[in-house]
Amino acid sequence: MGTAVNWDYVPNNPVRDIKMPERTLKRPHRYLTAEEVRRLIASSKEPIRTIVILATMTGLRIGEILALRWGRIDLLRGTLLVAETCYRGHFGTPKTRASRREVPLAPAVVRELKERYMRSVDHSPNALVFATSQGAPLAADNLRKKSLRTACRRAGIQRIDWHALRHKHGTLLHAQGTPLKVAQAQLGHSHMATTLEVYTHASGSAQRDAVNLLGDQLFPNVPKLESGGNTPQEESQLVQ
Repeated sequence: MGTAVNWDYVPNNPVRDIKMPERTLKRPHRYLTAEEVRRLIASSKEPIRTIVILATMTGLRIGEILALRWGRIDLLRGTLLVAETCYRGHFGTPKTRASRREVPLAPAVVRELKERYMRSVDHSPNALVFATSQGAPLAADNLRKKSLRTACRRAGIQRIDWHALRHKHGTLLHAQGTPLKVAQAQLGHSHMATTLEVYTHASGSAQRDAVNLLGDQLFPNVPKLESGGNTPQEESQLVQ
């Protein structure tokens, strides 16, 4: 409004004396530890188990996972192509150009997908990897409210949404020192700032390790406290 006054669009600023309320703190994103992910996988039934593994190990959005078709998965090369998304039963193109991407798969993920392929009735290229008995796409909300919540309860962890697993993937990449540009491509972000500010989280153990390293440089003779958490290597070994 001040600019509008300067440009003679309005004669005066009607909100000049209005004070803005204090900004409310955003709720921090919930993300799981490696041990919690292991418990969640062990407590999940199909198809939630494979979906949890895929989301954690690839960083795919739930809509991208539910739109996966067998023709876009190369089990020999260990890759999948994200070329479609599904929202409430409707298919569409990925949200941005960066979202359309080829994602490499860890050997453990390839193993899980091979087992699912063997259990699937329809192996045609256009068949959905996760589908109802009639071949229709699954509903993300129903899966979350029923199956995922049940799995969380069995695992003894707080309720999570699908995005928590995508956040976990970004945090794992960050913890093991993956270059930011690589993480951006993996997550399908158009802007690197999104990858850094939204999808990476500093764990308490990583912060402890950081200050211990600093302490070693300044006070080498003082015993350091142990982090008590997982190392980046341990964090990376989610699926055995």
